[in-house]
Amino acid sequence: MSYMSDPTPRGSRRLAISLAATAALLLTGAAAAPASGAAESATNAVPGIDEIVSSPNLQQIANIPKFGGFASESAYNSDLAFQGDHVFAGNYNGFNVFDISDPASPQVVSQVVCPGAQGDPSVFGNLLFLAVDSARSDDSCASSSGSVAQESSWEGVRIFDISDKTNPLYIKSVRTDCGSHTLTLVPSKDDQSVYVYVQSYSPSNNAFYCKPPHDKISIIEVPLDNPTSASVVATPVLFPDTAGNTNTSGCHDITTYPELDLAAGACMGDGVLMDISDRENPVILSQVRDTNFAFWHSATFNNAGTKLIFTDELGGGSGAICTSNYRTNQGANAIYDIVGSGTDRELVFRSYFKIPRENSSLENCVAHNGSLIPAMGRDIMVQAWYQGGVSVIDFTDSANPVEIAFWERGPLSDTRRILGGAWSTYYHNGYIYSNDIQKGFDVLKLDDARTNNARAVAFAELNVQTQPSYPACTTVLTGRHNGSMTIRTGITCMDGVTQNGAIKVNPGAGLIVFNSNLNGSIHAVNASVVSIVESRVNGSVDAIGATIRDSRINGSVRTS
Repeated sequence: MSYMSDPTPRGSRRLAISLAATAALLLTGAAAAPASGAAESATNAVPGIDEIVSSPNLQQIANIPKFGGFASESAYNSDLAFQGDHVFAGNYNGFNVFDISDPASPQVVSQVVCPGAQGDPSVFGNLLFLAVDSARSDDSCASSSGSVAQESSWEGVRIFDISDKTNPLYIKSVRTDCGSHTLTLVPSKDDQSVYVYVQSYSPSNNAFYCKPPHDKISIIEVPLDNPTSASVVATPVLFPDTAGNTNTSGCHDITTYPELDLAAGACMGDGVLMDISDRENPVILSQVRDTNFAFWHSATFNNAGTKLIFTDELGGGSGAICTSNYRTNQGANAIYDIVGSGTDRELVFRSYFKIPRENSSLENCVAHNGSLIPAMGRDIMVQAWYQGGVSVIDFTDSANPVEIAFWERGPLSDTRRILGGAWSTYYHNGYIYSNDIQKGFDVLKLDDARTNNARAVAFAELNVQTQPSYPACTTVLTGRHNGSMTIRTGITCMDGVTQNGAIKVNPGAGLIVFNSNLNGSIHAVNASVVSIVESRVNGSVDAIGATIRDSRINGSVRTS
């Protein structure tokens, strides 16, 4: 979610802020942080123009180059959202819809041309929300560039009906102060509406709808039975009692974890942990700053909600930060533990992580958007680093994160720095999807014993900034086990297991089976979860509500 490329006058000030922060960091002379763990896949060789290099466990299986109204160099690809067998790929000129029912051969479903940087999409049921962070002459898809100084100009959130994915319909616009650089969805507690947290920044006295200090976000409520009545219902100031850092004038990105009533805000000069139990009134629980961070960009919780990764977009996305001119704790991730409980929770710094490969000075590279990989018993994420490519990071030990896979292209040019590379890279239902600013839509396959079992988890809908939970393994079994088994509490996960004997799952307990052979029956009553994926069961399965995918059951099956 870069901010350097906004074509409006306000955008030039964003770049100036970033460059000033870069210079300030270079003048600090702070000692480099210790290495954050041996990178198993590190290499220092810079690949050639458009050359692809990777670790053996991460390979590209498909690519759709930019096309149609998004073909030009200035039409930057941006964020991604997922629903069923479809992915919605944002662009500064609108969004694409792809069918990914066969990930190795994604198909174009539709392209919606509706210009207005930034083009970040999120989806909820039959609705798609698109962020617009550049002043437009009006709110239509036929609008031209406008001026932030004019009352008639528009920027904010566009809402589309995607019930027919071959023909999405634009149904509503909502103007928000300073536009919508990013947006995050939060379902209401009663499931009657969805809230849109709108992040924007860089106020100016010359801007009609974007006056300083703008230490706030905009919250749109969208009634699900009448989405065209969507409106801004709150504009909470996030720093009412303590000023944000010197360059904090809003938030770049907020990741919510609705099930835990938590949110993490990357608010330019500050990282914040928030309580969102009152959806219209987020309350800051903990606020942190870091002199090594230039621009707090985005955030990712671990599944347990006990850790947070913040990214630093030093250089605003256009800088070549992955060179020897920068330290390993600049343009990197910062990993925090969340300690305490209730209103006493706070963020405690644990470590930095930055990709171990150096890029050339012609490649923009810095920490950017990523998501969790739901691996059994581990905290693992995949992340975009612009032209630094794609990195898979194990942060189970938050003090010692380790890269376990990588994939990248070489520079786009040998004469000039072209803004490019992976903008958003997310794991979804067994594959990694990446939206490259210039090269288009990529599909990657990760084949690693530490992550293959993540295929046991599937989401019907995924907006990465609205973080969902998945069943947490309390016990992970591998190898051979003889004799009957009773799972009394917690969730037992099996990865590559041969189980000789019947399995009983007690009420409230759970069982997740991946790539295993079970020789015996499975019986579960009121289990929290029963999932059998890519496995074989030689016996009956009696488990109401169980999920069975890509498996063979040699016996009777009762799941409903």
